[in-house]
Amino acid sequence: MAETLIDLTHPVTTGMPVYPGDPEVALAAALTTDTAGVNVLRLHLGSQSGTHVDAPYHVDVTWPTLDGLPLELFTGPAVVADLRGLEPRTAVTAARLGPALALAALTPGAMLLLATGWPRHWGSDHYLAHPYLTPEAAEAIVAAGIRTVGLDALSVDPTPEPGPADPGVAALLAELADEHDPAAEQPTLAAHRVLLGRPGGGVIAENLTDLTPLLAAQEAGAPIAVSLFPLRLAAADGAPVRAVARIG
Repeated sequence: MAETLIDLTHPVTTGMPVYPGDPEVALAAALTTDTAGVNVLRLHLGSQSGTHVDAPYHVDVTWPTLDGLPLELFTGPAVVADLRGLEPRTAVTAARLGPALALAALTPGAMLLLATGWPRHWGSDHYLAHPYLTPEAAEAIVAAGIRTVGLDALSVDPTPEPGPADPGVAALLAELADEHDPAAEQPTLAAHRVLLGRPGGGVIAENLTDLTPLLAAQEAGAPIAVSLFPLRLAAADGAPVRAVARIG
């Protein structure tokens, strides 16, 4: 069987979707052939921009940074869980992952990819309303020995709705949240903590593109391998990746 390479990476573009509160992405010419003889882009983006990986340091300063993780966590065979057709903001349970986890048990060193179908909402506000893992589902993944999890959505945890554009309204809501529920000021990121905090550390890849071709390949019995190598940012919480699947 001939090998096929599939790019699972969203292009990095000015104004691309980001997690609420993260730095906006902007690309502009820094040098041009007209004035400097070469073309060079100026990039403004966050470490969690676009298709990226999270290191354990993303949620706990005492956990490993990106450059402290072994390269083996960023490449290997992959098993895909079919989560398409779920309603917005559906909590994915451990039972729902059962078939994929059983298949992963037969594939030593496998990473788990979650196919939600949410890339169809890329660029719209509905992209924030993706399905997410319950802490129990994350614990089942860890118990299965899986150290790398990727998905075609913004986060393995629920993403909050974007805040109001009016700074005065935002300040009032923040004051009310502080008065009535201090924990409401920031997401708990429970699934992140379980997956990234496992012994030896884990990796989460987010904002993969459509995983349907991988599901079709898996159904046909073709082997799937995925590479998620990040930029080598020193002491980082994460970094953009060029995510590529190899089928066959």
